[in-house]
Amino acid sequence: MMNRRMYAGSAALAAAALIGCGVSPSDSGDIELSDEPVTITLNWWGADSRTQRTLEAIELFESEHPDITVEAQHSDWSGYWDRLATTTASGDAPDVSQFDQLYLASYANRGSLLDLDTLSEFLDTSALPDGLRGSGEVDGTLYAVPVGGTPNGVLINKSIFDEYGVEVPDLDTWTWEDFDTAAQRISEASDGEVRGVGPFGGDSFTLTVWARQHGEELFDETGDVVIDPSVVASYWQKALDWIDSGAGLSAEQLSEETGVPLEQGSMATGGIAMGFSPGAMYTVHAAAMPDSELLIADWPTDSATDEGFQYLKPTMYWAVSSGTEHPAEAGALIDFLINDERVARIFGTDRGVPGNPAAQEAIADDLSPADRTTLDFTASITERIGDAPAITPNGASDIETIQSRYFERVLFGELTPEEGAKQFLDEIQSGIDAAR
Repeated sequence: MMNRRMYAGSAALAAAALIGCGVSPSDSGDIELSDEPVTITLNWWGADSRTQRTLEAIELFESEHPDITVEAQHSDWSGYWDRLATTTASGDAPDVSQFDQLYLASYANRGSLLDLDTLSEFLDTSALPDGLRGSGEVDGTLYAVPVGGTPNGVLINKSIFDEYGVEVPDLDTWTWEDFDTAAQRISEASDGEVRGVGPFGGDSFTLTVWARQHGEELFDETGDVVIDPSVVASYWQKALDWIDSGAGLSAEQLSEETGVPLEQGSMATGGIAMGFSPGAMYTVHAAAMPDSELLIADWPTDSATDEGFQYLKPTMYWAVSSGTEHPAEAGALIDFLINDERVARIFGTDRGVPGNPAAQEAIADDLSPADRTTLDFTASITERIGDAPAITPNGASDIETIQSRYFERVLFGELTPEEGAKQFLDEIQSGIDAAR
């Protein structure tokens, strides 16, 4: 039987405000657990199901650490980063925060995150594979602990296909033509009541996978934009083609969906039959649509598609504010969240397939059907992934906001895909240059 401890052996303006926040990492020699009761804050984004799981894990942690009270702070993605930037700039950042790789370099380079190697007495990351652990490093310093990894996939509401008598393509061999045809048939069979495909074009994860399908990357290791604008243009043209054919949501519908909570989105409410999503979000979608049979598959490809286009994006990280007054307790909390087998069972795959191999083993026999699907999907993709792309550089953490802004202008005909792509990439590069 396994031990409980599983050791191996927007944002642009707010981020600018971080420059003067004046926090600095603690000296590891001074870090120790307090002799008095303390309160630390744990901050995360996510849907209701994630919140319930996290609160359960907090309760378990507090039961084993009666002198540590964990104050929960959580919100949806749309408001999370503005609030974190504001509290960081004011010197009141949460002790432990859930992080995305988009913002990791930005916060680390401004001195807002603690060097986690200074917490090695309280936080053991040795069970994480080197490649995954390294994804939490910026310039060789560990600033965040990756929770797990996820590929990007296609969600398919098979119940909608069945309702309208449309055959689901062979998901092991499907091409982009197969995908387009299936989406079109759904829209036609439902007389437009349901669209074949939903949002595509406004997030950097799908853009990165699209780029890698075409042999390109967004950034190089030096932090510069290297993707050819024509690849971004083709990505947006695909979305326009779906709109023009009726296979996809209209420009107005896509615009209205921006920032909408997942439970109210077109996939969860049955407005679309297929949608692109991080694999880790399968369980959340499944919980939001319990009456539907939900499948998940790898992206469609073409004969010219580069192999190894998929990669495991760190689903999220845990990071500690460099301004925390309780670094030891913060480290102990993260240690508990990534290494305790009971927490692994509580979280399941809600935050992606756990990076800790022992955690994967711990949850294997206790998974819900949705969690099992997520685990199996990730395992199948892992067999053919390529090298991870370069981390989003400092100065580009607002790429999602900028990308969405230009995509909307393309959607409504204010810019051609080619014009939008060039202006979008130029603005990203300018932000990177300004941050140097």
